[in-house]
Amino acid sequence: MNILSSSIREIALFLERLPGIGEKTANRLAFYFLRLPDQDLKDFADTVKNLKEKTKLCQICLNLTEGTVCTIDEDASRDRTTITVVEEVLDIISLETGNIYKGTYHVLHGRIDPMNNVQPEDIYVQKLIDRLEKEKETVQEVILATNPDMEGEATAMYIKNKLEELQKKTGKEFKVTRLGYGLPIGANLEYADYMTLRKSLENRRAF
Repeated sequence: MNILSSSIREIALFLERLPGIGEKTANRLAFYFLRLPDQDLKDFADTVKNLKEKTKLCQICLNLTEGTVCTIDEDASRDRTTITVVEEVLDIISLETGNIYKGTYHVLHGRIDPMNNVQPEDIYVQKLIDRLEKEKETVQEVILATNPDMEGEATAMYIKNKLEELQKKTGKEFKVTRLGYGLPIGANLEYADYMTLRKSLENRRAF
């Protein structure tokens, strides 16, 4: 027997569809919303309602923005000779944490995944090619930062081939690199998987 009111149950069922939210957490959040002051709940509802209307894709890198260009591409201090290609906007957040990267980005908004009917034309690979072809400033390096799994590797290889075709066609010269992957700090070899060990060996350096 369902003891929740239909309104609360509808909210809870919706929240369960969110990543990482189970039934108990969804119920707790639904009751939390119910206890919010009316104005706070209204402000939250308005923000959610306007989310898609206000959010756009950056005309340069396809990051999310409310203007025509995102804050990263508006920043004159960014190194425009380097473009890092990522699968999703959340990957930018990871790379921006710690202020370790000063270049620009290109967001694919997905990755090649034939098993789920995602083909190269379904993500923004061609936008990257067009950007590089029209780029007035010299791009010296394109870093492929797709995830180190089967789909990410396939996507990186596809992009690498397209970039090589572009270089032959236009005569542009730039490096194409891939993020190095290996053992994290504090890890034990005993628990490392085959692919991690393989990448660690491939990316070894002088000591």
